[in-house]
Amino acid sequence: MQTPLDIAHSAMEAAPDDGALSLKYYERLADAELFLMLEEEARDDSARPLVFETAEGRFALVFDREERLAEFVSSPTPFVAMSGRRIAGILAGEGIGLGVNLGAPSSMLLEPHAVDWLHSALGAKSVQTEARAVEFQPPAGLPESLIEAFDTKLANMSGVAAAAYLTAVRYDDGRRGHMMALIDVPEAARAGVAEAFAEALQFSGIEAGELDVAFLEPDDPRLDALVKTGLGFEIPELILPKAPQPLAPGMDPDNPPKLR
Repeated sequence: MQTPLDIAHSAMEAAPDDGALSLKYYERLADAELFLMLEEEARDDSARPLVFETAEGRFALVFDREERLAEFVSSPTPFVAMSGRRIAGILAGEGIGLGVNLGAPSSMLLEPHAVDWLHSALGAKSVQTEARAVEFQPPAGLPESLIEAFDTKLANMSGVAAAAYLTAVRYDDGRRGHMMALIDVPEAARAGVAEAFAEALQFSGIEAGELDVAFLEPDDPRLDALVKTGLGFEIPELILPKAPQPLAPGMDPDNPPKLR
């Protein structure tokens, strides 16, 4: 089965002149959980990537499936699982590139400058505004790829937001734009959520693109207008595992009562 990184890589290779597809690949790489090969077993919060010296430069190796790493190496090798964005942060500025899924169809070598660029792109920040929204309209003129990127971000926000609506907006200072309104997001999570949408816009390829992110309470009086005019997104419900319940003697099918 193809991984999201495989799909993004295949699309990018099929249209090498399409910059938007290249950006989408980098976004999938940042979001993916990757298995990073290490020099030795990780200790506490310390992990030293295993760096290979090649004619093309120095590279750390990552795989988006544990079995791909196992197929690549000939002996047991320590590794750690972490997101692509964290790995980019570790390698940025060190002159180390990234070998991704070597030996797999989505094999790729990212040179050090590409890793540095990815890290800088992931530093996109949202801009706060004091203007107040006074009119909402259906969103218009946004590329489908950006809508899909928002959908992907929201699909990973189970338990963080109750609902999300994308809308065109007019502010009391006359400015117009687009807003992503998120409902019932805890205060502690808001900065990270805003940065996630700033990243999605950064990787969209839209020059001078701008999106406002608003956090509303479930009883906000503007919510009715948002529901009527905005594009709603499905956010999967957070399903927590059920706590184990004690069973009466003899009722556990894996542990039947002993007969005397």
